[in-house]
Amino acid sequence: MTQPHTIQQTEEAISGRLGELNLDFEAMWAVSNVYRASAAIRNHLEQSVLRDTGLTWTGFVVMWVVWIWGESESRHVAAEAGISKGTLTGVVKTLESYRYLKRAAHPSDKRRVVLSLTSNGERLMRDLFPEFNKEEAFVVKELDSTQRQELAGSLRTIVQHLENNGSR
Repeated sequence: MTQPHTIQQTEEAISGRLGELNLDFEAMWAVSNVYRASAAIRNHLEQSVLRDTGLTWTGFVVMWVVWIWGESESRHVAAEAGISKGTLTGVVKTLESYRYLKRAAHPSDKRRVVLSLTSNGERLMRDLFPEFNKEEAFVVKELDSTQRQELAGSLRTIVQHLENNGSR
């Protein structure tokens, strides 16, 4: 079985295959590397910190959103987590079965759903997040403080641009 190609191998293969086309290769590398880094980070955190919790990446993100923002409408949680409302429904069912999350009808509109962490969910996040953060530090270990700040700033700029101008 072959190993996945390195970023350098991929970039060389793309240049060889598409070099004669008028393309913005810098944009391609930047977006491709963001995607590959994101997938690698997600996989690393799922295999290290989340493995023994029963949480998927998406389940963790949903819990994170509710932990940070407190009781929230499901549509807002889905938007903050970057998932569809349909995906959120399945994740919420799983998190409810673990007794990490509970849902209730909105006080003024029974058609809307409000999500909150249970005491078990609060305890899990409080206990789990320091370990999660240690792995975040491991992920960026090769970057100095200035590089970390520049990376965060660059990614923030991309996110803000897409939030403000996303649909073309």
